[in-house]
Amino acid sequence: MQHSESGMPAGCPAHGNTALFGPAFGSDPEGTYAALRATGPSAPVEIAPDVEVELVTSYDAALFILQNPASFVRDSRRWNALSEGRIAEDSPALPMMGYRPNALFTDGAAHARLRQAITDSLATVNELQLVRQTQQSAAYLIGQFGSAPHGQAELMTDYARPLPLLVYSGLFGCPPEIGDRVIAGVSGIYDGTPNADKVLGGAIADLIELKRRKPGDDLTTRLMEHSAGLNDEEVLHQLVVLLSGGTAPLAASIGTSSALYLSEDWQTGLPVEDAVSHTLWNYAPIANYATHYPTHDVELGNRTIRANDPITISFAAANTDPRLTAHREQLSAKAHLAFGAGPHACPAKDPAFMITVAAVEALLNGLPDIEVRVPFKDLNWAPIPWSRTLLTLPVRFTPKVIAPKASERSSTTSLNATSIPQSTSATNTSSRPQPKGGLFSRFLAWTRGE
Repeated sequence: MQHSESGMPAGCPAHGNTALFGPAFGSDPEGTYAALRATGPSAPVEIAPDVEVELVTSYDAALFILQNPASFVRDSRRWNALSEGRIAEDSPALPMMGYRPNALFTDGAAHARLRQAITDSLATVNELQLVRQTQQSAAYLIGQFGSAPHGQAELMTDYARPLPLLVYSGLFGCPPEIGDRVIAGVSGIYDGTPNADKVLGGAIADLIELKRRKPGDDLTTRLMEHSAGLNDEEVLHQLVVLLSGGTAPLAASIGTSSALYLSEDWQTGLPVEDAVSHTLWNYAPIANYATHYPTHDVELGNRTIRANDPITISFAAANTDPRLTAHREQLSAKAHLAFGAGPHACPAKDPAFMITVAAVEALLNGLPDIEVRVPFKDLNWAPIPWSRTLLTLPVRFTPKVIAPKASERSSTTSLNATSIPQSTSATNTSSRPQPKGGLFSRFLAWTRGE
């Protein structure tokens, strides 16, 4: 990483702030956080070109902000630079920071109403069913790449990224073509792909239209039928936050946890749960997010933050705060901030943990001699601020044909029979070219033994 004479990482040429994007940051985010900590509990950074936020790197300061909704709110319509026209319309920060009428960007009674609909809907998910669906999705994917004659695969592309698509497509009742578009939109938002938010919004709008005509035993229908009485726009935006907050970060968690468990430095015999917890503490899948807007001028260390200037929480930096790590053994294993804290804490943290553990265990059971081809310290990470995710995870193994048990295959068929439409023609998509034999349709055919 390039550093200035003052020891700070090289930053935005126009403003002199540290840049939280690009190759320099991507290759050494920990070094960036360490340099920022030297200035106090927070520091100004560029989270995207020409987009300045105050980044909180202190665990104590992060927790204080997350747990004080009266002084720090989430409604980004307050954002000074945005309302003053200083943020470009095509800025990659807008899909992540721009206001949406969902639980993530609302406060007070409005937030409580939306969050209740989400938490009540998630509470209906059967844990055993969720684990089975993860195991079956994993078995299908391992069957696809595990029999490759060369005995090599790229685990992020072949396993970690598509697995949440299969699991969440089932939970939310997506037909195959909508599921494909959902994952493309979510991934694009985290990667800064132009118009990714429109792709995701269009896919979810089609899903809602489908469920109005044909309700199902799925999370989308439960959210639509909740007593809070959400309208279609509100349902759409709650689904955006649930899907974007569930797929890309979950893929990052699965990839990093797998790489850790298979690394040369991991202690043999430790449970997979330990690797997942280590990931959440040290490689928070959502690295820098949860932007707040102070309702009045506030003091953070020796800095004064103006009312309505954005304050972004660095979950990654807070979790690795040296003042915290010195006492890590005295803390609960769940004291990390990877899932946030306070009224906006992730409502799906327990399912996310279960899915990650089940996915890593299925990989180890399906390919017992799997090895990572590159040392963990030499793996490459995405050079983006929002997510801590591996770009690639090359592995090798003894190739074999994966043959799932008949009972497992039938249980998956039963699991998906009521929650997943079995036909790709469930929605009117004649005006849009559709992929033939997409991932989810192939998975469903596999569960039926076809």
